[in-house]
Amino acid sequence: MTNTKFVSVIPDHNKPALSKGQKQFNLLIKQIEKRRMQLGLWETVTPTFQKRYTNDLLPLEQMFIDLQIQLVHYLDQACEQKNLNKKERHKVSALITDLTGGLVCENEELKAIYNKHSKTDYDSETAAEINGMKSMLETMLDVELGDNLEIDSPEDLLRHAHAHMQQRQAEEAAAIEAQQTHRAKPKKSPKQIAAEARAEEEQAKISLSIREVYRKLVSALHPDREADPKERERKTKLMQSVNEAYSKNNLLHLLELQLELEHIDQNSINNLSEDRLKHYNKILKEQVHELNLEIKYVENRFRHSYRMDPFISLSPRTVLKILAEDIASLQGSIQSLKNDLISFTEIKQLKLWLKTLRVRQTRPSFE
Repeated sequence: MTNTKFVSVIPDHNKPALSKGQKQFNLLIKQIEKRRMQLGLWETVTPTFQKRYTNDLLPLEQMFIDLQIQLVHYLDQACEQKNLNKKERHKVSALITDLTGGLVCENEELKAIYNKHSKTDYDSETAAEINGMKSMLETMLDVELGDNLEIDSPEDLLRHAHAHMQQRQAEEAAAIEAQQTHRAKPKKSPKQIAAEARAEEEQAKISLSIREVYRKLVSALHPDREADPKERERKTKLMQSVNEAYSKNNLLHLLELQLELEHIDQNSINNLSEDRLKHYNKILKEQVHELNLEIKYVENRFRHSYRMDPFISLSPRTVLKILAEDIASLQGSIQSLKNDLISFTEIKQLKLWLKTLRVRQTRPSFE
């Protein structure tokens, strides 16, 4: 990408005050630049975040899970010892049930430990939870999700319900469109016809405005007219950039290229007519809207990819700090759990620790 020059209307001694259209033009340019910078920061920070997430956080998460599994096995063995009284065994069983509930997955050994201490059946509980959620979703969403579903977890059910709703919405939208297509169109009033004609004329002028900029660039840059191989290569790359900007209605980038190639100067920008500014400003507003959508998409994809809390404020300037805090918190939890495991090798220490827990507390201190 070329090192483009900054586009803006600059007051001069002949016109010290900017018009409303010029002020809006400058404001829209600033808004676009701000959003461009935001997207650029996301592009810069994502590889760094991905590397730290993969190399630092994920191994720590697995280490924490492995230590929790060790704790479950230790507590299960300790529960069989005669040194613990009935109340202590009750607390240990509650801890085991709570821990294994989030660790079981497809681990049959942990599932058996869960069943033993919860006095229930993990598979039956999961099936009951799924059926309850299914009934609730069918009532809330007014849908039939079917009975022969291959669903192994509540998460699978939610994904299935979401896909079902998307399909139904698409079918309803298609039905409405088909109905509207076959429905006889009402006769338009003269005012409606005139308003549509004005809108079409306005849109034609807007398209013409950006097409004029594009044609001038194409005429000057056409690589087939260049004899020098290096210059032909440079112009080919610039033409690719021009074509991409035009295909996206990216007026700002086309103007930047004009400035960069000195096809227009600052005076030309300062003296854009109000009618031309009006058309340019409408295109620039659309660019701002499209950039907002792109930023939203990037943020949502980032949250989904890295399991970020949907309610926390997220920006490329804060994600590395959030990751560092998560890593530090996990390291602290791991160290605490390691200390507990070492301490619990002595049954007396385990009994002392259990005394600090309330009867209904089901999570250990390292959480």
